Amino acid sequence: MSKSEVVELPVLPDSDVMPCCPPITAAELSQADAEKMAAMFKALSDPVRLRLFSKIASHPGGEACVCDIADVGVSQPTVSHHLKKLREAGLLTSERRGTWVYYRVAPSVVAAMAAMLDLRG
Repeated sequence: MSKSEVVELPVLPDSDVMPCCPPITAAELSQADAEKMAAMFKALSDPVRLRLFSKIASHPGGEACVCDIADVGVSQPTVSHHLKKLREAGLLTSERRGTWVYYRVAPSVVAAMAAMLDLRG
């Protein structure tokens, strides 16, 4: 029931990915970096949020209409609450198009989280 057309989103070159934090093995995290990363991991620690994040990240075109991802076993208001928490943590961006809201994974977030956890240092 999506009223969308497929739009190709730009992909950031690897050189444009700027992790928020150095790899965990490079140095001790600063208080600010620890708080920022903890908020992201905390947002993903909820199974419903992790499923929503996964649905958006794996959706064709790299973005998903809320109407296409709401089937995660909870009510629509609960889905909206979880999407808000993911946005507040900096993991998602959103754009309203008419009556629908489209979500996408925030640029370089997954790469930043992976880089921070890279034990190869």
